[in-house]
Amino acid sequence: MVTLSRIVTRTGDGGDTALGDGSRVPKDHPRIAVIGSVDELNAALGLALRHLPDSAAALIRQVQNDLFDLGADLCVPAQPGETAGAKLRIHQEHVARLEQAIDRLNADLPPLTSFVLPGGPPAAAWCHFARTVCRRAERDLVALRHVEPINPLALVYLNRLSDLLFVLARKASGGNEPLWQPGG
Repeated sequence: MVTLSRIVTRTGDGGDTALGDGSRVPKDHPRIAVIGSVDELNAALGLALRHLPDSAAALIRQVQNDLFDLGADLCVPAQPGETAGAKLRIHQEHVARLEQAIDRLNADLPPLTSFVLPGGPPAAAWCHFARTVCRRAERDLVALRHVEPINPLALVYLNRLSDLLFVLARKASGGNEPLWQPGG
């Protein structure tokens, strides 16, 4: 259980911040960049949730919780020989839940004949926005992977989540999304 009794700590006033293992890194470290992108993604989902139908609420809340799990995964760097289950990490079950939701939501959508332009009704537009933030988080995680080891399933999770957000945007558009017209 997390207990936050004090919000202002002043420990980051010098431009560094603490990770979950107690180590400190600069606030512009690639690990902090990806944690920030995941946080922004979660906030974008909160905005999308305000416009999505109640039938999508449980799924979005689950994803928001998953994103906190991902944040926990990212804030504690993996150690060689780490015992499975010793730290909160993204697992295959997280990915499988997304894949099942994608298949379920996509089943009754018409096939696409072109690329989809971001937009449509507010719920769709917010899902597209969240998808682009998710893609940035994914790129930030790849950048971190060049510097330090990461949980590979974290990357898979973000990739699937962007797919889910695309399908949710299509669903929110009722399959009537604006399509790209090359040269138009």
